Amino acid sequence: LVFSDVHKGTVTFLPLEENSEGKYQVKKCNIYQIQLTHIKDEEWSVSIVAPFPEDWFSDGIAYPKLAWLGKELLSKLAKWSVEQKPSEFKSTLSLISVAKYSKVYQDLKKKYKEMVKVWPEVTDPEKFVYEDVAIATYLLILWEEERVVKGLNKKQSFVDLGCGNGLLVHILTNEGHSGRGIDVRRRKIWDMYGPETHLEESTIMPGDSHLFPDTDWLIGNHSDELTPWIPVIAARSSYSCCYFVLPCCFFDFHGKYSRKQSKKTQYREYLDFVTQVGFVCGFHVEEDCLRIPSTKRVSLIGKHRTYPPTERALIDKRITQYINNRQTCAAVMCDRRAAFNHKDCSDGVCKEAVSEHSENGTAGTIWMPGFQPREKVEQIRNCASLPRDFVDDVVFSVANLLLNAAPQKSCSDMRDGNTNTWNQGESLSLKEVAEHLNKETLKRLKSEYGGLQTLLKNNHQVFEVLNGRVHIRDWRKEKPSRKTKPEVKRRLSAEAFKTRLCWFFVHHPDGCSLPSESCPYAHGTEELRQSQIIKKKKHI
Repeated sequence: LVFSDVHKGTVTFLPLEENSEGKYQVKKCNIYQIQLTHIKDEEWSVSIVAPFPEDWFSDGIAYPKLAWLGKELLSKLAKWSVEQKPSEFKSTLSLISVAKYSKVYQDLKKKYKEMVKVWPEVTDPEKFVYEDVAIATYLLILWEEERVVKGLNKKQSFVDLGCGNGLLVHILTNEGHSGRGIDVRRRKIWDMYGPETHLEESTIMPGDSHLFPDTDWLIGNHSDELTPWIPVIAARSSYSCCYFVLPCCFFDFHGKYSRKQSKKTQYREYLDFVTQVGFVCGFHVEEDCLRIPSTKRVSLIGKHRTYPPTERALIDKRITQYINNRQTCAAVMCDRRAAFNHKDCSDGVCKEAVSEHSENGTAGTIWMPGFQPREKVEQIRNCASLPRDFVDDVVFSVANLLLNAAPQKSCSDMRDGNTNTWNQGESLSLKEVAEHLNKETLKRLKSEYGGLQTLLKNNHQVFEVLNGRVHIRDWRKEKPSRKTKPEVKRRLSAEAFKTRLCWFFVHHPDGCSLPSESCPYAHGTEELRQSQIIKKKKHI
């Protein structure tokens, strides 16, 4: 329920939840209010009030996090209140019934919420589970409305290209749609779905061997390098094949997408490019914004053709010409193919791919020989695979830099009636820290995603990185675990207790700021416990 009081300048949000008896009750812990206050003249202020912050519940979708309300939403409300520029995107859920969407989404959310508790991947379960539930909801409503318009009785079939964790395939299959997912790399969670969910580990190379003539819809949910190819594959699969893409990372047909205009955001420009691909492929492309917890939430849908079936061959030639016009033939690829096939790669266009498809049309023809699919084994480049001695050297160097920076911050603490002063050191910006590291170290860190910042965040026992500044972590200031902490995380915290040495006990000139019984890390080798996680793996 939303109560708007124009006179007082307040809007109050009361979340309702249906109980087992079908009656609605106010979820009191998640009530919040937006207040608009007149200061003076043309000056106004906007604020958000939550009366029960200590009991606040968040699932990342219907119930946002308090920090998001205060930091993200509030600043955006202030910005939106004064700016006059039109939006780059369509309004959310503009192509389907919002009422139907809300009903189906709530039903599916209840049905699949248990996936959050058993999620075996390292990715955030709340984000991925509820995002896939939302995408599935959208597709189910879209397809239901398509069946009504076309007078279809049978539910549409689908193939999800680059299906990732496979949850979207699992949900759509459970809801009665026959389909499968294909991805270059198998995920751990695939084993949990059961035999009814069809998932294939395979590399998709855009070409004649990856056409789907008996499939109604192709899906590209954050499909990366396959995104611009999906309208092409749909157009060449059959005249009736449709597609749905949710672009995320920016890829062209042959590699990373290079932006052409500075007047548009990179995201808007890329969406326009994928839309143009759809038009070239003969689709009437529609755009819609999904209601998902992601900054990349604009979907592009091709479900109607702009040409009659008799002109398919003409459209196919147009597609081939468009793809080749966008591709510049890399010298390495030209030399390699010229050596093996003696083909001509002059004028910066790969004529080999054009002639093979347009003249021969043989099975197995690859439309662009230079296409680079994702690697089967994902490279770990988040500083986790760096040698331990290298990481230890960087941690020790940065910690000494902060501890010896002037002026020192000293924190007093009363222990056993005595006042002990513990050196917390100074905080420095990431740039200042980087300036004190040698060139070889920086070069090695730059080859990792996130670089220095990622390494320091990985070593959260020692450091805290806030707003681009690096601090020595003071464990006395750490807040105790909240009651709402997920069971899985609570169990992992208990299993990891005292399984690693305390860095401060070993290296800090004042030792650890916490007494042994309060510190989650071992004060000396005699306190070390064997990790329960390792024991479980050995047992398995």
